[in-house]
Amino acid sequence: MRRRLSSPQRQREIVLAVVELARDAGPEGITTQAIAERVGVTHGALFRHFPDKNAIWSAVFDWVREALGDAVGAAFAAGGPPLQTLERVFLAHVAFVARHPGVARILYHELQRPVGSPAQARVRAMVGGYRKRLGALIADAKAAGQLPAQLDEEIAAALVVGTVQGLLMQATLSGGERGMARVARKTWPLLLDGMRGERL
Repeated sequence: MRRRLSSPQRQREIVLAVVELARDAGPEGITTQAIAERVGVTHGALFRHFPDKNAIWSAVFDWVREALGDAVGAAFAAGGPPLQTLERVFLAHVAFVARHPGVARILYHELQRPVGSPAQARVRAMVGGYRKRLGALIADAKAAGQLPAQLDEEIAAALVVGTVQGLLMQATLSGGERGMARVARKTWPLLLDGMRGERL
């Protein structure tokens, strides 16, 4: 028999179930029945905690923003030289994606939909805000002489985010996310060489 949870606890459980399901299925293929089965409640019970499916997805986006923000926020806040901070943020982002691979699928599915949905606007704002923070950190590294003055901060920030996505794709193709952190540590020097304009 399942133990009784408060509504906020059950809502969180439902949100995490959606994130888990998104690892193996596109968001468009995640039904409320599948969510209920993953949580272990009846289909009707699901809607005692959320009025409709849109409300579930809204809560998922809220959780992603908060959880990813916490993961990389600690790395941003730790201080130190800009490049050291940037590496920490990159590795924290990879670690988060490795723990929750469904998150990337959810975000990029929403970004690829026709423009105009409120959910897409939220995702764009979240990703855009993160890239701006990366860009500001890269600008600090340039000012400190750690990166070339001519480096485009926006492109470099996009490269960092894109590298995380590439690592996730590689991990998916190879059958698991467990080795992502190790591969990310090996990838960082190559990414840094690219930003510095160094040739192998």
